[in-house]
Amino acid sequence: MIGHPEPDQIGPGQESVWDYPRPAVAEPSDRHILIRHKGVVLADTRNSWRTLETSHPPTYYLPQGDIAMDLLSPNPRRSLCEWKGQARYWDVAIGGDRFEGVGWSYPDPTSSFAPVAGHIAFYADPFEECLVDGEQVVPQPGGFYGGWITSREAGPFKGVPGSRFW
Repeated sequence: MIGHPEPDQIGPGQESVWDYPRPAVAEPSDRHILIRHKGVVLADTRNSWRTLETSHPPTYYLPQGDIAMDLLSPNPRRSLCEWKGQARYWDVAIGGDRFEGVGWSYPDPTSSFAPVAGHIAFYADPFEECLVDGEQVVPQPGGFYGGWITSREAGPFKGVPGSRFW
């Protein structure tokens, strides 16, 4: 890949996002994913799918059965992913706060991403707690992408200034 930075050194128990494939892939994950805000649990699962793409931290897609769906409402926003297809967005009202377009899903994904149909991913930024195996995540930089960074991933991560063409 021309123009990308030198990957960070990989530490014990880490994987480099520069070893993730392009085009992106989805794989099952049994990591414990918990989203909580103002003491209210939005999602709690060990049955997610994570998407992996070169230079991006993982994005976790959670089954609706493990999400408090009564806290979600549809948002009219749509976007198109070259790998997954058309996304629809979700608003979340939780603990007296309302966050617009903080969840997204692919109701009819491309065949390569069929397992994420019926699952929803969330931006980590607005919530007080987004945990992977008990570790608070850092949102992927830049505000556009929805990856979750933990100590298990080595970067640098797409979304930082100057990363547009990585």
